[in-house]
Amino acid sequence: MEAPSMDTIYQAINALYDNPNPNEKEKASRWLGEVQKSIHSWKVADQLLQQKKDVHSCYFAAQTMRSKVQHNLSELPQEAVVSLRDSLVAHLEGISPETSSAIVTQLSLALADLALQMTSWSNCVGDLIKLFSNKNDFVLLEVLTVLPQEIDSSSLKLGENRREEIKSELRANSQLVTFFLKECLNSSQSTNIALKIVKCMTSWIQVRAMSIQEVPQNAVIGFSLQVLRDHNSINLLHSAASDCICAILHCLEDNNNNTEVEKLLFDSVSSLEESYHMAVAHEEEEKAANYAGVFTELAETFLEKIILCAANGNAHFAMRSLELSLVCVGHHDYDVAEITFNLWYRLSEEVYERDYQPLTDVFKPHIERLIEALARHCQCEPDHTQLPDEGDEFYEFRMKVMELIKDVVFIVGSSSVFRQMFAVLQADLPWEQTEAALFIMQSVAKNILPEEYEYVPKVVEAILSMPEGTHPAVRKTCILLLGELCEWIERHPECLEPCLQSLIGALQDQTLANAAATALQNICAACRSHAAPHAATLLRAARRADELSLAPRAAAALLRALAAAVGRLPPEQLALAMREAAAVQLEGLRELLAREAEPRRGTRSDPVLWLDRLAALFRDVDAPAGPAAHPCLPAFRDAWPVVHEVMNKYSREGRIMERACRSVRFMVRSTGRHAAPLLPALAQALPVLYAVRAHSCLLYLAAVLADALADPADATAQRALARLLHALLPPALTLLAAPEALRDNPDTVDDLYRLCVRYLQRSPGALLAAEGVLPQLLSLGARACALDHRDANCSLMKFLHDLARIANSTREDDRQVKEAISATLTQYGETLTFALLEASVLHLHSYMLSEVAEVMLELVWWQKRAGADWLASALRRLSRAPPAATDHQCWQFHQYAIRAEKCKEMTRLLRDFARLYR
Repeated sequence: MEAPSMDTIYQAINALYDNPNPNEKEKASRWLGEVQKSIHSWKVADQLLQQKKDVHSCYFAAQTMRSKVQHNLSELPQEAVVSLRDSLVAHLEGISPETSSAIVTQLSLALADLALQMTSWSNCVGDLIKLFSNKNDFVLLEVLTVLPQEIDSSSLKLGENRREEIKSELRANSQLVTFFLKECLNSSQSTNIALKIVKCMTSWIQVRAMSIQEVPQNAVIGFSLQVLRDHNSINLLHSAASDCICAILHCLEDNNNNTEVEKLLFDSVSSLEESYHMAVAHEEEEKAANYAGVFTELAETFLEKIILCAANGNAHFAMRSLELSLVCVGHHDYDVAEITFNLWYRLSEEVYERDYQPLTDVFKPHIERLIEALARHCQCEPDHTQLPDEGDEFYEFRMKVMELIKDVVFIVGSSSVFRQMFAVLQADLPWEQTEAALFIMQSVAKNILPEEYEYVPKVVEAILSMPEGTHPAVRKTCILLLGELCEWIERHPECLEPCLQSLIGALQDQTLANAAATALQNICAACRSHAAPHAATLLRAARRADELSLAPRAAAALLRALAAAVGRLPPEQLALAMREAAAVQLEGLRELLAREAEPRRGTRSDPVLWLDRLAALFRDVDAPAGPAAHPCLPAFRDAWPVVHEVMNKYSREGRIMERACRSVRFMVRSTGRHAAPLLPALAQALPVLYAVRAHSCLLYLAAVLADALADPADATAQRALARLLHALLPPALTLLAAPEALRDNPDTVDDLYRLCVRYLQRSPGALLAAEGVLPQLLSLGARACALDHRDANCSLMKFLHDLARIANSTREDDRQVKEAISATLTQYGETLTFALLEASVLHLHSYMLSEVAEVMLELVWWQKRAGADWLASALRRLSRAPPAATDHQCWQFHQYAIRAEKCKEMTRLLRDFARLYR
């Protein structure tokens, strides 16, 4: 791109912000984006900032400067970086109080990001204070705020060494900054400046630059507490003050060895209860939420000490923080209550891990009050006629409540909660309170002991005898509760028939159908043997799925219920029932095959509708295997030709092909090795379909066939599987050989290596018999190590791990396989080790490194026995240009890695080492 003229730049900026034509705006945006990427944007941004023509051009320039410093600083020679710093300082010095805050923030971020990357700028904090203090405190506050925040920015690859260097510099200057903030606080009456001061202090606290010991003397922390005591303070300042106190409490949790500071902060924060009540009385929801955040952080800070004291039979002074959090749970706005949820999860985890009944009993009153308050929050609005829909905020909140109650209920006991809610049902209350009590029951129903005879029978009886006029929301929750009581019903089979009849009746009401189908699925899955005699009734209901206009999800759930029930029928009856149930779905597919209509998603003209129902049917059948032909095999034989025709007709439709493969997958899984007679047809069809369009789901299905049907004793199956593999691998490897193919086809990488894993486990001879394939897979694998796609990376690492483990195996039963793999590893092991190490430090997320660690561990063990040191060679090849590990850190990593014995050790080593490059 040639250097653009300033006139053209201004015209483009005007078009972006002022032109009413959206096409012109889009065109200007694209062009300006190209300008920002070019080397000329440094000069363009500098000139725009000097000319200060208008707000839009200045903001574009500031944002460009920030982006270039963050991502493209390496474009500038070293001497130009110093000039850039001086230029940014000059621009910031020229800022006036009237300048847009967005421009100030972008320029401050640019200077902060430059300081963090400019290793030659020692003591940048001290220099910045000298440069700006008494000249432009407002700008200095902004720079000092964003500087600590940018240290851990994922956009800046500083490396752990530089991060630690900067943090040490911040700690060394903390008193200077504290003094500067105190002076600003004393000299300014501006709320805006006070807001900046508090935010700046929070930023420094969050990176642990401020000492806990200095809290009592810290003027900004004192000011923040004062702001929180005054419920009339401005909202923005109140929020900033609460963030500041939460930050210092979080630090206190990690440095909890100073009793004096602990007591001071606890007393200061707990004294805010009256201010909270005043905020509630004045209906200031935002401030109430701020107090809830502070009280919750207070409780989490002291939680370990509270539990330790309680376990020893004592009461810690901070126990009151749990009471304060419960007060916030009682707030009328459920958003405020939700702020406390993490505290209760942590409390539950700590109590559960200790498994000490006297300790559990200590917290029973708190959890009882929590559940009672949550039941109130789960009440719907009285004028609503239905429960909230999925995706609705209130629906999401109720789901979070359900998960929380399931987590904490062991503290009080499920039966106790059931009893507590049953008492609510006994009273003559409005429908919304009744429904909320039933919803809480639904949360704990699966934890109810099957021997419970006092309350559950009464609840079940009440649900089954519900009058027709019952509010629809109450009926729906009752149905869902019935489904959650499936394990109790399994132990009380006399309840099963009326439950099934009631739920099948509810299928006719479209507002209840989805809940009824889900409940039927749960009950039939839990009561398979008892449900078998009712299979005919369920089959009749399944046949009427379209007549009842069931939604796709409800119809699939109904078929899964049917499958669970028929699975316990005698083999002849099971075979007949499966063929009948499958025939309905196959008839729908045949109709589509006979017509030329375009598929319409979610309608009867969509093959996915019928394929999903077939998948649901075979997924849950769980028929006991025996020596005779599998009772599901006749239905599979009926289904495969039709599904194959569907795949041929819609071979270019990815969504339909994926669902077709999924349905066949469940057919194969349900019948197991009994499906071997169908293997030749399947193995012949998949490569033909893959040649038309390389859908990765076909590779996945081939992996399923290998896993389910590979049998060393069945030569025919082994030959069919070998032919299948040898037909699929060449086109898949060719597809992935293109320069950008790995990034563009991560699903193919995932399913290809999953396929190879299955063959390695079930039929290694077939994989090794394909000439030149194993070296190709390792060469491709070395390239694919850097692919930042979780599933693809997981499958690749599983393949490499299993390969190396076979090479490390001491078993003598398959020496030929081991020798072939060892020979290939000898050739590619060094390349692979470097690829794994480079991917770990430069490309992969830290959560993906545990799989890499498993491979590295196997490779290290193998190379030690082979007398090689690929790891040392890989470390030497890594870049030493910052950010990077030092020679000593590389040596240290090597020493620990070659001695590692467990995956956890290697994972920790890789994660710590990777941080040096990020």
